Amino acid sequence: METHEEAELCFPELLNTSCLKPVVSQTEVLVYHILLFTLSPITVALNLMVIISVSHFRQLHTPTNLLLLSLAVSDLFVGLVMMPAEILLKMTCWFLGDSMCSLYTFFAWWSVSASVGDMVLISVDRYVAICDPLHYTHKVTMKRVKVCIFLCWFCSGCFCFGILNDNLTHPGKYHICQGECMISISHVADAIDIVATFILPISAIIALYMSVFVVAVSQARAMRSHITSITAQRSGKAVANKSELKAARSLGVLVIVFLICFCPYYCLFLAADASVTASAAFYVNILMYINPCLNPLIYSLFYPWFRKSVKQIVTMQILQPDSRNISIL
Repeated sequence: METHEEAELCFPELLNTSCLKPVVSQTEVLVYHILLFTLSPITVALNLMVIISVSHFRQLHTPTNLLLLSLAVSDLFVGLVMMPAEILLKMTCWFLGDSMCSLYTFFAWWSVSASVGDMVLISVDRYVAICDPLHYTHKVTMKRVKVCIFLCWFCSGCFCFGILNDNLTHPGKYHICQGECMISISHVADAIDIVATFILPISAIIALYMSVFVVAVSQARAMRSHITSITAQRSGKAVANKSELKAARSLGVLVIVFLICFCPYYCLFLAADASVTASAAFYVNILMYINPCLNPLIYSLFYPWFRKSVKQIVTMQILQPDSRNISIL
């Protein structure tokens, strides 16, 4: 009884069934508040800029930018739903009920799964653009990219629903006490999830970008030595132009940052429970939360069109007639 009162119950009126409030250090509380009131709003605002930019300006309606738009939508979900809910859950009890807990968990898994799928599609896009530039415009069309994005989100949703089916159909089934939000999946589902959302996608991304890197380096050397045309004639293949190589480098940075932010989380997940400390889990989660905010910042560094479009949005010039057709590139 005294222990419960000292530790503070989530629901004092439910003495026998209430959970205890989480105990967090002052440092963790400070970091969580910074994330909640600074990083989360910035993540939402920056990804909204990407979504509005690519959706509004006709010049930005390209296959590659559509993939960036899809990634921005998944990042928006992370900043708008996943990040605030996770942070509040770390600092206090879950007061929104079992149904909202299951729904939140589903959207959190769905957004992460879709972002991984988007990264694979971006890697495939750059692979075709650099390794087979002659047929890129025929293979990678707007219609095909839209279908791939739809399938990415649809399959990710179906996969997450399958993994979390028991938790979604029976909210609160695995809760030990009132005030917690937790899920429980079988070891088989755990293994399937780690293979489908980490091992296979990351392996594909690394393999594709290694191929892109090798081809990009060889083509850059060819251009520097002024034998591009001779090489193209002998090989019967077109050499990717300078803009495609630049796009590959820019998106390569995006992929590398994604791997740096997400790999530690999954590696920690794969590690034995005994070797995982609370401090390690804390910092790995923070690293994963930062990634959706970094993506638009990468665009601002490498893409002049993003800086121009943000200026158009902030100054409200996009509200002017025919603003969709202005030159943004």
